[in-house]
Amino acid sequence: MTDLGYFEDDRGLIEDLIAAPLDSVTRIYTRKGAVRGNHTHNETTQWTYIIHGTLQVVTRAAGGEPFTEECGPGDLLCEEPGIAHAWKALEDTVVLVFTRGPRSGANYESDTQRLAPEDRLL
Repeated sequence: MTDLGYFEDDRGLIEDLIAAPLDSVTRIYTRKGAVRGNHTHNETTQWTYIIHGTLQVVTRAAGGEPFTEECGPGDLLCEEPGIAHAWKALEDTVVLVFTRGPRSGANYESDTQRLAPEDRLL
């Protein structure tokens, strides 16, 4: 990735969130209490930008301990290939997911490895 731009004046702020080639941008709405993820991606890097709502996010590197955080509007998450991840919506939540890799359109599930029930994060 390149350096991110930032510009502010009396009108407001312009801030780059991602400066990398992308394959898709996806809007996801998740209802309060719903869980998404509990998987890894083999090749895809995924950035998640929270527009509205709050998520409990759990990630785990291979062989590592789970890391849990609460994220809300304006937070940007990055899941690299091989990082297990899951979200639980603590309220109705809308995110934009930016991806680089084979994870868009008809290929949506082609780069996904589901976690076994005993390995699920949420």
